[in-house]
Amino acid sequence: MAMEIRQTGVFGAEITGVDLARLSDEEFGAIRQAFVDHGVVFFRDQHLTEDQHIAFARRWGQININRFFAAHPAYPEIALVVKEAAQKDNIGGGWHTDHSYDEVPALGSILLAREVPPSGGNTLFASMYAAYDALPDYLKREIEGARAVHSAKHIFGTNVREELRNADTREGRFGNAAVADVLADVTHPIALVHPLSGRKAIYVNPAFTIGVVGRDEEAGRQLLAELYKHCVEGDFATEFVWAEGSVAFWDNRSTWHYALNDYNGHRREMHRITLEGEPLP
Repeated sequence: MAMEIRQTGVFGAEITGVDLARLSDEEFGAIRQAFVDHGVVFFRDQHLTEDQHIAFARRWGQININRFFAAHPAYPEIALVVKEAAQKDNIGGGWHTDHSYDEVPALGSILLAREVPPSGGNTLFASMYAAYDALPDYLKREIEGARAVHSAKHIFGTNVREELRNADTREGRFGNAAVADVLADVTHPIALVHPLSGRKAIYVNPAFTIGVVGRDEEAGRQLLAELYKHCVEGDFATEFVWAEGSVAFWDNRSTWHYALNDYNGHRREMHRITLEGEPLP
């Protein structure tokens, strides 16, 4: 079967007719361009071993070893995103983008479904390209040249924000709070110019963005709230339905994602590899 790239819903692309363990250079080049063009690409029936998952990731660049997620016991490159049947809280259950708290944000993440519930557990992805394009002109002017502050402390540190204090994600699924406590906050453009596509995207998110440079706390909060409302209420999202062997590979610089927590009583295990990025312009 020949490779086919088909847009899914509002944005993103599903790629069929390929085996990620045995990609030709031509197929890899087409997938790379689809990733740049669409921001997230999806694959089905990719029953990869851990070594094959890692090998595919390494074709894109250096792997980021996650500091806070539990790691696969034999493959530290793979972060475990697991919710046991008895657990109530999931990982990623809110709009966010991974690693915006790093000085050099991650390029993207390659998530492979190992075990999924009989229903539920889908992931929403939202295009921050489309969200930027749809901003009213006054907001585009307001965020031009502005920078926001991003932090990991309130999510992964010792003094997490109130709603996370009793979450069971901290029971063996997250760790290294002391590392988060000393990780310096960073700033990034609110409207970034994407290093691969050259397009503008909104680069703030409700999980890790904590303020706006040059504004007091309330003024920064109001601007961020207005941007978040625009991103959430606009028609910028697509929903991916997982099956065992499904893969989603998203660009952390141009998308948000949200893992739905609607499968209590069932186990879900995903393997995630995150790729190092490059300094933002």
